Amino acid sequence: MSPLAALAQALATPAAAGAVPAVAPLVAPVLAADTRSDDDAFLLLRDAARKDDIEKADFYADRLTNYQIPSYVDYYRLKPRIKQLTEAQFRDYLNRYQGSAIADRFRNDWLLELGRKRDWVVFDEQYPQFVLDDDTQLKCYALMSKVAKGQNVAADARKLLLSPPGYGEACGSLIGALAQSGQFDSNDLWAQIRLAGQTNATGPARRIALLLGASDAKMAQAIDLPALVLAKGPGLSRADHEMYLVAVARMAKSTLKLGVVALDKASAKLTPQERAIGWSSLALQASYALAPEASDYWQKATGAPLSSEQIQWKARIALREGNWPQVKSVIQSMPQALRDDPTWIYWLARALQAETPGRPNAQAESLYRTIADQSNFYGLLSNEELGNHLILPPPGKPVSPTEIAAMAANPGLQRALKFFNMRLRFEGTREWNWELRGMTERQYLAAAEFARQNNILDRMVNTSDRTRLEIDYTQRYPTPHDDVMHPATQMLGLDKAWVYGLIRQESRFIMDAQSHVGASGLMQVMPSTARYVAKKIGLTDFVVEALSDVRTNVMLGTNYLNMVLGGLDGSQVLASAAYNAGPGRLRIWRAAMTGPLEGAVFAETIPYSETRGYVKNVMSNATYYAALFEKSPQSLKSRLGTVGPKNSAISADLPASN
Repeated sequence: MSPLAALAQALATPAAAGAVPAVAPLVAPVLAADTRSDDDAFLLLRDAARKDDIEKADFYADRLTNYQIPSYVDYYRLKPRIKQLTEAQFRDYLNRYQGSAIADRFRNDWLLELGRKRDWVVFDEQYPQFVLDDDTQLKCYALMSKVAKGQNVAADARKLLLSPPGYGEACGSLIGALAQSGQFDSNDLWAQIRLAGQTNATGPARRIALLLGASDAKMAQAIDLPALVLAKGPGLSRADHEMYLVAVARMAKSTLKLGVVALDKASAKLTPQERAIGWSSLALQASYALAPEASDYWQKATGAPLSSEQIQWKARIALREGNWPQVKSVIQSMPQALRDDPTWIYWLARALQAETPGRPNAQAESLYRTIADQSNFYGLLSNEELGNHLILPPPGKPVSPTEIAAMAANPGLQRALKFFNMRLRFEGTREWNWELRGMTERQYLAAAEFARQNNILDRMVNTSDRTRLEIDYTQRYPTPHDDVMHPATQMLGLDKAWVYGLIRQESRFIMDAQSHVGASGLMQVMPSTARYVAKKIGLTDFVVEALSDVRTNVMLGTNYLNMVLGGLDGSQVLASAAYNAGPGRLRIWRAAMTGPLEGAVFAETIPYSETRGYVKNVMSNATYYAALFEKSPQSLKSRLGTVGPKNSAISADLPASN
């Protein structure tokens, strides 16, 4: 048997029980075999499948009859003709590659077709076998199947139907089925329309309007051209009032003051409930703007049914104002799923603690303990509220060569490694994560170490993060390129723990990482930012292509970070926010402050959800890195500090980083 054929067999079948080959020989065939022409054909096959080009997909698949990963060749041959396949063809593929990641993906494709055809018999047979169960469309079809059998699924549907832009055919049809069966009443449907208005989802709003017997054209106007609807007034019917309120909310997204004027003008013609709904929309936009009127608007919205986004912002505005009774009241009124989030567990505990200042509060301490063992932002803060600082335990038993060899022998991880070497990160990550299912903590650590050996550091971090009892902090918080990072941070006087914490969040140490907006490399530096910094530091020969070089990327990234930090009173919280969202937005957010804010409160009330999560993760990461570097107890709360309202001294021409 040729080496290539032997590898194909190893990739297609489970490793022999008890076999523990050495690490290097197992990995070497994947890298050593000269398969460049086959790899090129595979990439072209993948591209043809994505374009639904059946002829090209067949052409390239025919060239790959002996390719190392036949399951993907067959998948990409079938994918463009998915709507034409018979049930027998679907079952044949699933039987041949049963238990594989790509077979689960294929079952996902088939289930979507079964749902589209309303073939509930086969759908109900196949859906429980879909392992990942991560497709919202399929969840909507699964509820539709239950509705067709007369089952009541309204409560489950309300929990699922939260993001109209992603509804598609499945979730849109589910809403229609719920309305037709009487499980959704007009209040449910109008709530969905208001949600669609909030998220600029004109299509779903129009379809739901038709279910209510309202004008879909006027519904589209309310979202896309709100000024026209507002100019005509609220009308007489409930439908007219509801569409007017959607238009108020849409206008407020552009100009809050005009939204307020429109609601005030129509107030006498609206019911108290409708007025409250209008104010809840205005309050949300005022909250995003951190406007001083936000609290007053939330007060006027009392009695309105609030979306998940609205009720969380009502709590955040109370936090910014230090109104602990209001924080407590709002959190306690949240749906249970939100109350179970570590964010609101922590802040509810803080609100309870505020009731007994200077004295222990048993309720608060009980809540802190429920999340104090978590490694996230609020887990660390809760642990500190209980009087503990972060202390890393001594390292546990290292994984052995035998344990790592078992990971190297895993066919799924070999497939993942093959994909990573071809720069197919999506497929590589899917195969990698699939193989983690059912692993023990020791196996997680071994797989993470295998990833480290092959320089797939994002998978190392992700895999090691899954352990709860045995923890390797060098895997979770790696320090690659320290020969570059240490002198760069030392020269600028930057906290290396913070810089590594930022890189961990930015790129997960993927050197060739590219964001959707064009940011590159370890520190995700934008080309325009790189040119700006290069000019400022006198790097005259800089070219954008150099951003893929570690030394250049770190030099430009750390210098930019130092410029941002220097203009923000040395606050890592503010500088992290500016690095992600841009100095301009940070100036606006800081200017909205009327007094000092606790760093954690500032982080939680950042208007952009991406930046809010980013800052919390960077600051948590930095705390762990500091514990690794300094070998001493660390305080996240001290690192967060207090953020002042002083106008930013940051240069007005400083560009955004990413």
